[in-house]
Amino acid sequence: MVALGLTVSVIICAYSDDRREQLHRAIASVLAQRISPMEVIVVIDHNMPLWVRFFTAYPELKVVANEGLRGLSAARNTGIRRARGDILAFLDDDAVAAPDWLERMLPHYDDDAVISVGGKVTPLWQVDRPRWFPEEFQWVVGCSYRGQPERVERVRNPIGCNMSFRRHVFDLTGGFREGIGRTAADAAGCEETELCIRAQQAIPEAKILYDPNMGVQHQVTAERAGWHYFRKRCLAEGRSKTLVVNAVGSEDGLASESRYVMRVLPAGVARAIGEAIFKLDPWALARAGGIFFGLGYTAVGYIGARLASARRQA
Repeated sequence: MVALGLTVSVIICAYSDDRREQLHRAIASVLAQRISPMEVIVVIDHNMPLWVRFFTAYPELKVVANEGLRGLSAARNTGIRRARGDILAFLDDDAVAAPDWLERMLPHYDDDAVISVGGKVTPLWQVDRPRWFPEEFQWVVGCSYRGQPERVERVRNPIGCNMSFRRHVFDLTGGFREGIGRTAADAAGCEETELCIRAQQAIPEAKILYDPNMGVQHQVTAERAGWHYFRKRCLAEGRSKTLVVNAVGSEDGLASESRYVMRVLPAGVARAIGEAIFKLDPWALARAGGIFFGLGYTAVGYIGARLASARRQA
């Protein structure tokens, strides 16, 4: 369907049999949009039984197999090649879009300088939210975190499970860089960060917007709510940042991270200490500890990957 003169293709990538029901919910949320997309493309990442199941269940959709290497970047690139829309919107297989998701997204593209729009990602906890889990680290579970804008603002990059781009961004950049990003065996990320930096280096006047009213909910399983995953994801994020820096340079690759480390995290620690003292909340100190440990694990992942990269170059 044409909206504001633009057509929209929605791309959902999936790989796991364990997330079939979540994928059904993600698809249902797109089909229930107030503004219907031109097409919905479901990319199955190297799992033929899962492809057969969804190809059969949704004949009205484009259900295709990943044509590249295993992993999210190649799966998204497969969806991009199959898409026909002017705007390409991405939703994770374990996310649920609000009914007005596309309705709130499209008006931003009235501004020709806008090349990407992302929105707020709210955690949908499948278990009780851990009381030690700091909001500043909700990116660990793929969600918006404390410190992000509370109104429409320009950002460096959107969150991967709730983002959209003009088609020409991919024509210009060649798409997501394979070798960066998540696979079934690795909790890495940052593929959208690296893509957005390359796009803005190529188009300095380009705008990437964050709209907190353009919402999706991201389902957080019990496994991802645990300390083991928190540690694993922080280490993987540090490794991913090394790949981004190697690809685009440290100045652009770490600009947002510098503000996050210097402003957001100290404010989070101070807030937690205040809650422990004035609200007598003993878990607040655990959240402060979570900030310290999260930063430490991420730094260890980054430094370790940088040293490994230097050894390989030597």
